[in-house]
Amino acid sequence: MENYYRELVKFLSARLGNAQAAEDVVHDAYVRVLERASDEPIQQPRAFLYRTALNLVIDGHRRNALRQVEPLEVLDAEERFFTPSPQVLMDQHQRLDLIQRALAELPAACRDSFLLRKLEGLSHPEIAERLGISRSMVEKHIVNAMKHCRIRIRQWDNT
Repeated sequence: MENYYRELVKFLSARLGNAQAAEDVVHDAYVRVLERASDEPIQQPRAFLYRTALNLVIDGHRRNALRQVEPLEVLDAEERFFTPSPQVLMDQHQRLDLIQRALAELPAACRDSFLLRKLEGLSHPEIAERLGISRSMVEKHIVNAMKHCRIRIRQWDNT
């Protein structure tokens, strides 16, 4: 499925008019596909990935449309009064610890590519320049890091 990454980014960039937003959607689509609950193989990976990405774009537009309709006071109140339960906070901290452990197992360039993208929001060309590697290598590192984290978290959750 990694072969479709650039193709899908180009496709979504043309639709969204924003390459950064397209990369974000494609990353989210890959994460969704990699984290799907079914162990059944995907019959048509390219079509499945495209459909997942397009669904994410549609969901994003729906959320934005709803936000534009909601008065600002309502949104502020919802945010202000939302406090996660202690159990949810503990689960989030445990999940974060698992992700940090999984990332620590990766080679430095793979881990750094992932962190620069997800934490610092750098684009693939910016990451490639900073790390002195090709853009395609950055893409492979990020996908491999997501895949590795997903596999390790699944393994640790089952123990």
